[in-house]
Amino acid sequence: MFGWLDCCNSYSQSYCDDFAEEFNTFFLPSPLPQWPKGKDFATGKICLGDIEVVKITNFDKIWSCNPSRGKAKGVSFYRPVGFPDGFFSLGDCCEPSNKKSRGCYALAAKCASVDVMGSLGSSPLEKPLDYSLVWSSESRRDGGGYVWSPNPPKGYKAMGFVVTVEPNEPDVEEVRCVRVDLTESCEVGEVLFDNNSLLSRDQFYVCETRPCERGMRCDGVPVGTFFCSRDRNWDDELSVSCLRNLDSSLRAMPTLEQIHALIDHYGPKLYFHPDEVYLPSSVSWFFENGALLYEQGKEKGLAIDSKGAVLPGGEENDKEFWLDLPDADGGGDYVKRGNIESAELYVHVKPVSGGTFTDVVMWIFCPFNGPSTIKAGLWSYTFDRIGQHVGDWEHFTLRLSNFDGELQSMYFSEHSGGGWLDASELEFAEGNKAVVYASKHGHASFPHEGCYIQGSSKLGIGARNDCAKSKYSVDSSARYRVVAAEYLGDGVVSEPHWLQYMREWGPTVVYDSASELEKILNHLPFFIRFSVENLIELFPTELYGEEGPTGPKEKDNWFGDERC
Repeated sequence: MFGWLDCCNSYSQSYCDDFAEEFNTFFLPSPLPQWPKGKDFATGKICLGDIEVVKITNFDKIWSCNPSRGKAKGVSFYRPVGFPDGFFSLGDCCEPSNKKSRGCYALAAKCASVDVMGSLGSSPLEKPLDYSLVWSSESRRDGGGYVWSPNPPKGYKAMGFVVTVEPNEPDVEEVRCVRVDLTESCEVGEVLFDNNSLLSRDQFYVCETRPCERGMRCDGVPVGTFFCSRDRNWDDELSVSCLRNLDSSLRAMPTLEQIHALIDHYGPKLYFHPDEVYLPSSVSWFFENGALLYEQGKEKGLAIDSKGAVLPGGEENDKEFWLDLPDADGGGDYVKRGNIESAELYVHVKPVSGGTFTDVVMWIFCPFNGPSTIKAGLWSYTFDRIGQHVGDWEHFTLRLSNFDGELQSMYFSEHSGGGWLDASELEFAEGNKAVVYASKHGHASFPHEGCYIQGSSKLGIGARNDCAKSKYSVDSSARYRVVAAEYLGDGVVSEPHWLQYMREWGPTVVYDSASELEKILNHLPFFIRFSVENLIELFPTELYGEEGPTGPKEKDNWFGDERC
């Protein structure tokens, strides 16, 4: 297994300690286990077709740069070192100063075979012809720094930039450029550095890069380098690229046995609020306890068997069918409350970043979503009906490196979006099992206890998402079911019939939100007075009515990347 600890073996302990201190390096709470053997997962190297890549996590610091104005944080530039024989750097890396993380990572590449020339009749990797100076800075505080763009030969693309502390052009041996058919276009991600200069000639931006097309069917592989520019208008194609995985076999993805080992090791503990009324259940419990299938034009609902065999399949939501609770006499109120003893996480495993990472997406089902609560300063108000709907599907996602099986980050899904958190920002229950908090009534996922506001955080007004530990919890490492892993091929994972149901899991709901909001306007603090129309704009659209929620396979993130 190739990773940070293995890289350190070839260096003195004092060097590793200095490196960890410089990066404020985060380590997972527990060591990684020995993963079950199978194909190329967690072997340290990944074949992308004509080239092979390894993940480098050992670096020499080159230079730090701080903004000339404002409160923005500085960044530090690093050079990957300690390459295995035959591997070459693709560019230097950049990290925000004092960021607590595992530090940078960068991919290094080599030709997969000495005889590989490719369809274009040329080597996969070539030295740049020379360099162009992109930006330079000299200050008493930071010293001198120079950022260079490699000029690739015709038919090749640069993957990153090279940083020096001397004005002399770097050696062409520093990096390799990649043959164009082995690359994918990329776009800027998070802005890491903004010089905040009043003078256009001094402006400088540094950004993360990511493939333009992302999702389980996309081939783009992020390299771990950065993009920089003196102009923030970077809508045109970037001067650097990502790699492309041409190996359709995806040999670095985990086998089914390895999937189970990963979930056993990382499966989070999911807490529901102590005052939660509408708890999760298994899908089969929901069906067995009276859920009904309705069809357009028919008044009577159809009972559903435990496996959902009566549910109509199909590739899209034609809005002809929906599910609903039984009526009050049939136990509707009982079903609303769910049954946490039966609850389980439904797991979709898929390749991302061209098969160099694995997303383990964990879905939880709740029969009912409760009413919303709004907050304005110290004052809160719970609606009678707004926010309620039948059938609530929520999820969170673990992103794991296929080089070593290490947890990279987690995605927490919310009603109006969501966001990624680095593993260093997570709370852990035990070992490397993170904690996830489901918000009261709405079940959106959050990384820590507290009250999260969806609306205007500046004004302190919006929909409340209250999260806290309680006796209501589900251990996803023990109570889960793998329902889909398409890359494993037909027949390896048996998808349940209900997963093919692409219609609504609840009836369409429309609320008279204006009249409900009128009731609370007079209770708002005097310094935040709104018209009903302006107040409505502050809250997630789901509060005002929606079509019945659809199931996991109908969501955009099933095939695509998570929305942020």
